[in-house]
Amino acid sequence: MGQVYAQQIDAEWPVVRAPEIAGYLTLLGDSLASVTGVRDLQWHFTLVNYAEVNAFALPGGYVYVTRGLVERTTEMDQLAGVLAHEISHVTRRHAVKQMEAAQRANLGVSVVCVLTGVCESTATRIAIELGGAAVFAKYSRDDERQADEDGVGLVVRAKVSPKGIPLLLQTLLDERKTKPGGLDAWFSTHPYEEERIKYTNALIAKLDSSKLAALTTDSPRFQEFRERVKKLEAPPKRE
Repeated sequence: MGQVYAQQIDAEWPVVRAPEIAGYLTLLGDSLASVTGVRDLQWHFTLVNYAEVNAFALPGGYVYVTRGLVERTTEMDQLAGVLAHEISHVTRRHAVKQMEAAQRANLGVSVVCVLTGVCESTATRIAIELGGAAVFAKYSRDDERQADEDGVGLVVRAKVSPKGIPLLLQTLLDERKTKPGGLDAWFSTHPYEEERIKYTNALIAKLDSSKLAALTTDSPRFQEFRERVKKLEAPPKRE
């Protein structure tokens, strides 16, 4: 199922295939996926040249992040935290749960629409908001907490600092308050931001401070990757 949707995205969206960019994202993603303990998935980590800030995962190990998100990170641990969060959504089968919830609510929307927030149809948006708000809100809160908890654990096991997780969330929340713009998709698919900041900070506070200090926060390769992303051709305007 994930493969079918991934093929659709790869064919229709401005996926970045430059080896220096795609290669680093795969390297970072694989370093996190390798410590999940899951061995029956082939992971795919893909950058999309959209200015909007977003990240999402499809069933089967397909993880996508947008250029807009990468541009708002400042250090490697922030992007690693996003990838770890999305990896957890895959390993816990949250996308499948969302599809089942959509079917029970008779919304008739695709998993891509539900997970990415890219649906532009007013009718579809109304259907989601009115017909499935309670269902998706319930699953979203539970799933986001699980993904955050797993995400903190994953980055730590990969020897990356988890502090980037709440730091990036706070950065996005601050921007939303002053100039929301391209953050609508992020907050529609990653709700409860203030709660998530408190929760991830609480999880980090429980970790051994000496071990925490030894974890990696940044790397020259990440900074090179980020600069290359910033120099990509201008994102296409979304229709």
